[in-house]
Amino acid sequence: MRDALVTAAFRLFLERGYERTTVDDIVALAGVGRRSFFRYFPSKEDVVFPDHERCLADMTAFLAASGEEHEPVRRVCDAARLVLRMYAENPAFSVQRYHLTKRVPGLRAHELGVVQRYQRALADYLRGRFAGRRDGILRADVIAAAVVAAHNNALRAWLRSGGRADATATVDHALGYVESVFGRPPAAEPPTAPTAPATPEDVVVVVARRGAPLWQVVREIETALAHDGTHP
Repeated sequence: MRDALVTAAFRLFLERGYERTTVDDIVALAGVGRRSFFRYFPSKEDVVFPDHERCLADMTAFLAASGEEHEPVRRVCDAARLVLRMYAENPAFSVQRYHLTKRVPGLRAHELGVVQRYQRALADYLRGRFAGRRDGILRADVIAAAVVAAHNNALRAWLRSGGRADATATVDHALGYVESVFGRPPAAEPPTAPTAPATPEDVVVVVARRGAPLWQVVREIETALAHDGTHP
């Protein structure tokens, strides 16, 4: 029934326009009652974004299941990929919704509210991970905003292509930029093991006359090493 309502709504939006379509029109075409409509969608605007509540719940559960082993910036980038997956499940519908939303100011405002809820979920997770750090709240809010901006920039580029471009590659590129700026830097190479201090047996002392030519000093060293048994 939920899918039938969405299908009926978008058919009417295309035929009559969004503003001229009422909830009564949608339920009449779908063959259900008004109570059925409001059981699934709080408003007409919500029927345009039918999967966001589920996706937001999935994202919240994904972040809640995170452990200390998860690098936080990478984790929120992976959470944003859940939104991409939702859009990519039905490219034709996503593109249709994109064009409809561009034409209707009320839908753009509604979409902005949805985006803010995603951003808040990311920021809440990051605030927990950065708790106690200097500027932890600031860092969490800035990174959450950056993830949403990067994801939406790439998502809109894919939608403008009519859903024909590689959505995963486009979003991965954008989120990779966020990780490179805010993520944990690569671990430094382990320091070289310190050289053991020389023992008396390792030290060779050569005495040369001041002003002796270099070749003579080198010969004295080679002779001493050969006598010590360490010269190759």
